[in-house]
Amino acid sequence: MPRRWFWIFALLILACSIPTDLMSAGGITINRVDNIDDVFARIRQCWQPPKLPEGHPGMQITVLFMLTRTGQIFGKPKITFESPEATETESVLYRTAVMETLQRCTPMPFTDGMGGAAAGKPIRFRFDDRRNLPKPIEKRAWLTTTTL
Repeated sequence: MPRRWFWIFALLILACSIPTDLMSAGGITINRVDNIDDVFARIRQCWQPPKLPEGHPGMQITVLFMLTRTGQIFGKPKITFESPEATETESVLYRTAVMETLQRCTPMPFTDGMGGAAAGKPIRFRFDDRRNLPKPIEKRAWLTTTTL
């Protein structure tokens, strides 16, 4: 009987020693978001660009949004920039992909400190998905030799 209490006590101590900055969701360990770099990294992980027909170059799009103390989206996210050369169809595809990304990423698992710091503050994030652009030609003017 005393041995059983020892193991129960040992398991209780072990359970209390697990770091609180890790959570488990569906068997996947998720780090808690502790700073703005973690917020941006998490958004980049959630980003899934839309499927475009062959030859479309992609685009840039910027979204402005706010989060609550608990990591939920506060208010309505607003698109503040889109590549000017994008077609209306591409714009709609990218706007949808951005909103789906924010839905996938929220609620953010904020630490207490980050939740208080981020609550109600505007966050601007630019998605740069220019895929099929031709590679820029390297200018080698600085490498040219001159004879004196």
